Amino acid sequence: MCKKMRTFAGDYIFIYIINVTAPEYRQLNAFARIDGAMLSVLMIAGFACYVVGLTSPLYGFLSLLTLIVMPFFVGTRLKHFRDNGLEGSISFLRGWFYVSKMFLYGGLLFALAVYAYLAYMDQGYLVMTIGRVMSAPEIVEALNQKGLTDWANESLHVLQSLRPIDFALNMLATVMLSGFILGLPIAAIMRKGTTKIVN
Repeated sequence: MCKKMRTFAGDYIFIYIINVTAPEYRQLNAFARIDGAMLSVLMIAGFACYVVGLTSPLYGFLSLLTLIVMPFFVGTRLKHFRDNGLEGSISFLRGWFYVSKMFLYGGLLFALAVYAYLAYMDQGYLVMTIGRVMSAPEIVEALNQKGLTDWANESLHVLQSLRPIDFALNMLATVMLSGFILGLPIAAIMRKGTTKIVN
């Protein structure tokens, strides 16, 4: 009983803002956790393709493709929640909050996977490969022409100084911010009011 009360008290502000009942909020969380887990698989696949894509154009393209597909995937999952969990209607705020929750849960799993990779598997490969790519003559020339050499060197130095946990937390913050922003147009498109039946 106390646990339920603490949970309700902690989430009360969100329940009030999106105008839902406590059971509806728990339902939203349950759907968002499942969809967030599926979203994390897409994120992890994209990150893996990015790492391999540093030396392989094909995987680099696949990494970019996952970024393009992601908003459409999130939109389809929001539509699934709307049609199967809410009987075909959802407000803009509830849709926006749902997308944000999806990215939160997905981001947590994604950040955990990134941390595990960097801490136990990478062994400096990612940073060394990025440094090797940025040291390529054509890249160096392009950076010099645009006056970005100092910025590139500083960015590489910051990347080299990051611990795996720091990198993972930065990725989590980026994912959450992306969900907060992408949720606006996605929720606006998927918003659907209830249909009134006139006898």
